[in-house]
Amino acid sequence: MVTRFAPLSFSLLSADVLLLRWISFQLFNEFGSNGGPAAHIMAPKIRSFSKHVSSHTGFQVPHFEMKHAVAAAMSVKAVGSLLFILGSSIGAYLLLLHQLIVTPILYDFYNYDADTKEFNLLFAKFAQNLALFGALLFFIGMKNSIPRRQVKKRSPKPKAL
Repeated sequence: MVTRFAPLSFSLLSADVLLLRWISFQLFNEFGSNGGPAAHIMAPKIRSFSKHVSSHTGFQVPHFEMKHAVAAAMSVKAVGSLLFILGSSIGAYLLLLHQLIVTPILYDFYNYDADTKEFNLLFAKFAQNLALFGALLFFIGMKNSIPRRQVKKRSPKPKAL
């Protein structure tokens, strides 16, 4: 039974790794000295999110370089994805952290009116990321519910006289 699914699982794993390498390569090549297009997209969204957080909580979000935020997001996503592909729950936790931080910032549907096209697009992406967040929680729950393999104690062999 296991041998029947081995080629399929190997092909899925290799496809995941190749896709991860391509995405990381694209992000890394476009990074440049200023953070690349991702920094230009994230900068106004982070400013808006910071104003939103400070107006509701009174907490002032500290200033940071956008290229460092993009580099940190890329690193956490790449390492988490690689570890998740290898079946590690640490990778799932890293991806949860990434989703928890990036999702409300990138998909800021709360800044738009409900009847605009931007609201609908951003809300759909936000809902997709919430579904991914739930899938990661499910993976972690299933990973923790499976009992660890226990070592069987061998009974001593009788000595021949």
